[in-house]
Parts: sequence; structure tokens; C-alpha cells
Amino acid sequence: ALRNATIQVNSSQQTPLAITIPTEVFDLPVHEIRRGYRSDVYFWRAKRALEASNRHRTATMQVFQKQHAVVCGIEEALAILTVGVGHYQDASRAFALFDRHIEQKRRIRALYRGDPEQLRQALDERKCIETALDDEWVSEPDCVRVYSLRDGDMADPRETVLLIEGPLSEFVHLETLYLGVLARRTRIATNVAEVARAADGKPVFFFPARFDHWAVQGGDGYAASIGGATAVSTDAQGEWWGMKGGGTIPHCLIAACDGNTVEATRAFADAFPDTPLVALVDFENDCVQTSLEVAKAMGDRLWGVRLDTSETMIDASLVHAPDADRQTGVTPALVRNVRQALDAAGFTSVHIVVSGGFDSKKIARFESEQVPTDAYGVGSAFMKGSCDFTADVVKVDGRPMSKIGRAFRHNDRLLERVL
Repeated sequence: ALRNATIQVNSSQQTPLAITIPTEVFDLPVHEIRRGYRSDVYFWRAKRALEASNRHRTATMQVFQKQHAVVCGIEEALAILTVGVGHYQDASRAFALFDRHIEQKRRIRALYRGDPEQLRQALDERKCIETALDDEWVSEPDCVRVYSLRDGDMADPRETVLLIEGPLSEFVHLETLYLGVLARRTRIATNVAEVARAADGKPVFFFPARFDHWAVQGGDGYAASIGGATAVSTDAQGEWWGMKGGGTIPHCLIAACDGNTVEATRAFADAFPDTPLVALVDFENDCVQTSLEVAKAMGDRLWGVRLDTSETMIDASLVHAPDADRQTGVTPALVRNVRQALDAAGFTSVHIVVSGGFDSKKIARFESEQVPTDAYGVGSAFMKGSCDFTADVVKVDGRPMSKIGRAFRHNDRLLERVL
């Protein structure tokens, strides 16, 4: 009966589109998803109430957000539905097993500092518990129909980006998870796309790892690639889309070389001869002089220099400028000074990368003033703002049923997806 129901979207789509990223890439905590451990508890309680009252009516869930945005997180949301749609055969037994599963996770974490044999036994026991949980779970992805936009699509405010249709009792507990995924990934992708547009084709490096929790790096790096970033700073950020982390020399390496930028650059180049060599040149707050020193020492091995002057500092080349009080941080005047000095010394092929406090507005200003930068490194600006998604039941058994103001909205851009 469900397969004969209709959601009137994209009737020209003949073959449903399969998930384009393998589910295992997302490293989902499958048992925690199924048990509702990471869901708002009211959704989990709604699932239990529907199951207890034997209410398995077909519902249509509609998902949207409220701004112009680059949609991202669709594939991850579909993966959550793939592993999470369903129910337990014996709920009481499954709940007891899951409690043991969580206790075992804690025990294993503690044993990493303890006896190796006890750790091995604990790991084996966890596998047994997980197998028993799998045996209790009845997976039902075939009982739902899903329609969506694709990662990278532009969405208008309140445009439907995802529709899920099936027995509500089988997927209501997943709302927290797929909304959260869509919110974060779309925010990152939209922010990166805004910066990439401002950069007008110049490379944008995604370097915000230090500003957020380590666990979000994989998905954030993927969202950055959807938005148009050309490089990431950690291997984890590139895992989902096949990119390795890249970056320049950090200040700590220069400090370890007694503040000698040339020595630090040479040490880096010797250790990583196949990595494009970009020297960090603001350690002594004299980017012009340091850039020249590194260029003369490294010759053709040097790909570029990075300017990262603190927003509280005025570079040595600008301290006597008439408007010196407005020359803190990396400014157009500083970049021009470095470019002119490098060109005058014959180092016209050395690129200039800028970082430190850059966002789309600052980059747009640099581009409008034709500042001779070759690439932009951006960090915390990528994490700012919000892109909140909302999900509503808009139909029950094919008939309109929603709270006032949240009626079904047709969208012929949606594609049917296969879980």
C-alpha cells in the first residue's frame, strides 16, 4: 500500500537515485541511533507511544530551512535513515542489552589505561552485545519513500529539501539526528560558498579545525568541499571525499628553531620535499624582510609565503605610514609591500597566501581593491551563523494533516532516493 501512495514530486524521474556515499563512510553509532540515545527524548517517547498503541499509519514528513543556502548533509541524513528505520522485536530485551552496551563502552575507555588482557576480553564482550542487539532489530528501510535535493543544491527559504513517507512509528525517533546533520553541514557549506564567491576563483583553504570539537572534522571537511574549499588542514576533514590535510609552517616550528624562519622553512622542506612549500613570514612582525630572506634561501623550492599578522599588530613595513593606526593585521598595504619587494628582488613566481581574521566581507574588499593575493586561509568565519532545519508531519495516510502554517509544499526539484 505504501509503494502505491504518491508524493507528487519530480514525476519525470524514472529511476530513484541511490545514496552516493557509502553508509559506512559516516561512521555512525548505529545502536545508539536505533535506541534513540542521541535523539531528543520526546521523539523516542513518541515512537514508543505509537508502537504501544499499535498506530502505524503512513505519515509524510517535510523538512525545510529559512534562508538561501547551499544544502549539505543529505547523504548523511539518508545514511541515518538507512540504518535507523525500524523497530525492536523484543523491546525490553533490547533495552537491557543496550544498557549493557553503554556500560561496556565506559569500561573499555577505562581499560585503555589498564590490563591489556582485560581490555581484549571487554572488546570481545562488546561484540557479543552488539550482535545480540542486531538480532533484536528489525530493519525497515524499504517501508519508507524518501525524496530529496542533493548535496550542493541551492535552496530557497522554506523550500522543501527532504520528504520522508512511511509508518511514522518506524522513523520518528530519527528527527533530531537528520535535522542536526542538515543544520551543521548546510551552515558550513553555505559559509564556504560565500567565501569562495568573494574570493572570485582564488583558492580557499578550510582551516577551522582548532575552533571546534575534533569529532566534527569529517563532516565539516566534506561540507567545505561542497561549498567550494580547495584544501583542508586535517586528514580527517578530507576523509569523506579523498583529500589529505595540507598547510603551511606553524609558528611553533619557528619558535623551536630559535625564531629563525629560514631555518624552520628549510627543516620543513627537507622533511616534506613533495609538499608545496609555503613559509610563514610574520614571526618577527616584518613580513617584507622575512619573505625576502626565505625566498633567497629557498629559491625555486619556495611556492609561497603566508602573511598572518595579528590584528593587534602593525607590520614593520607600515609603522611609519601616515595611516599606521589603521594598518593592524593583514592589510592591503602589507600585501602590496610584500609583493613589490618580492618582484623587485626577482621572485615574481612566489605566491602570497593571507590568513588571520578573513571572512567573506574582508575577502570581497581585498578583491575589489585588486590586492595581489593568490589564496585565502579562513578559519572561524566558516563556523559562524546558523541554518536551522524544521521537520513537520504534513500528511497522514495521504490526507493533509499538519499544524497551522506548515502545510505540504510541492517541490518538483526533489528526487526519489533509494535507502
